[in-house]
Amino acid sequence: MRHAKKRLFIASLAVASLTLGLAACSSAGASNGDSKSGEITLWTHNAGNKAELDAINAVVKDYNASQTANTVKVQAFPQASYNDSVVAAAAAGKLPCIVDIDGPNVPNWAWAKYLAPLELSADLSKNLPSTLGVWNGATYSFGYYDVALGMFARKSVLAEAGIRIATTDAPWSKSELDSALKTLKAEGKWDNPLDLGTAGSGEWLPYAYSPFLQSFGGDLVDRSDFQSADGVLNGDKAVAWGNWFQGLVKDGYVAAKSGKDSTIDFQNGKSAILYTGSWAADSTRALLGDDLAIMPTVDLGTGPKIGGGSWQWGVTTGCTNKAAAMDYLSFSLQPKYVAAVAKATGTIPATEAAAALIPGYEVGGQLAAFRDYSQKFAVLRPETPAYPFIATEFAKATQDIISGGDVKKSLDDATKAIDANIKSNGGYTQK
Repeated sequence: MRHAKKRLFIASLAVASLTLGLAACSSAGASNGDSKSGEITLWTHNAGNKAELDAINAVVKDYNASQTANTVKVQAFPQASYNDSVVAAAAAGKLPCIVDIDGPNVPNWAWAKYLAPLELSADLSKNLPSTLGVWNGATYSFGYYDVALGMFARKSVLAEAGIRIATTDAPWSKSELDSALKTLKAEGKWDNPLDLGTAGSGEWLPYAYSPFLQSFGGDLVDRSDFQSADGVLNGDKAVAWGNWFQGLVKDGYVAAKSGKDSTIDFQNGKSAILYTGSWAADSTRALLGDDLAIMPTVDLGTGPKIGGGSWQWGVTTGCTNKAAAMDYLSFSLQPKYVAAVAKATGTIPATEAAAALIPGYEVGGQLAAFRDYSQKFAVLRPETPAYPFIATEFAKATQDIISGGDVKKSLDDATKAIDANIKSNGGYTQK
């Protein structure tokens, strides 16, 4: 899934605009565009992703053939225009019954009263927690898959440099990573031995780099009540993270701006260690075979952390046939369908039953480590309607830090902006 970072970026732009669009609308309870009896419409952002769209269409085809009471109709949009379509429909009170949404933004949609709590006959307790969209104690969405970040390296490169292969139970410590980078840099084979994908932008920045902040002991916002970022985004631990992160660039271990495609660069030998996601595993293993080491990310003080939550499905409050929408979503959670969608996207299946159906994700499989990472290390991006704004401010601060800006000032500025936004929206309490 080489387009994963692009999808993260486009999603962040979409949600930033959508947040404003939804907040401005007052027709949450209006009827949707489904007018025919028994017909419900499903909207997806996958028009430009044939493999995933084909998998969704296959589920819909089977559901429509399984009964005669309801008919699901798919309408696919290019991801770049998906946001505009949703905003326009929301303003007109014509949202479809079923929508997909990037997981970390579910609380914003729920706060704006555009999503209804799920009432499914299927059991969601078997899903990876990071594949569920939960806010205020209610579940509003679920996903068929998640993605996980890790570190790729060639076993031969690590062995030659005397660097051990990190494992799920024994990840690298901060000092081990620092030592490894110093050793690799001294070999003179790589301009920058570690590729962190610093050419990325948008949602990639909080998704990829806030876990490092969290491993230091900081965070994007105080999760006790989600009312302030003060002390967690600009406290001593956060500043320590920022200084370390900036130091990676200053010391030449990481490029201030990586290549356009970090995966291809690693595969071509331009970096020794690649920080990337599960979407890059298949293509990289196809080239490197057993020489590929897939390792967990580094423990910077409070254990390894990775972002959790990807695209998920929910039912709108304007749906006039919620029972049919919930019935379809329940049907779609059969292991064979979860597996089919996850396989089509090169992602981590949401349930163990689905994982058993995908070569590599079965227990002991070559890709099973990613599922372990999700289970053990995933931290959901803050489950608050303020997240889209928080993400934008953190991205700005991170770019300033990478560029050599004053770490404390960058984090203070982000904190002040976030706190002001939360206050101006009444704390994002339930409307």
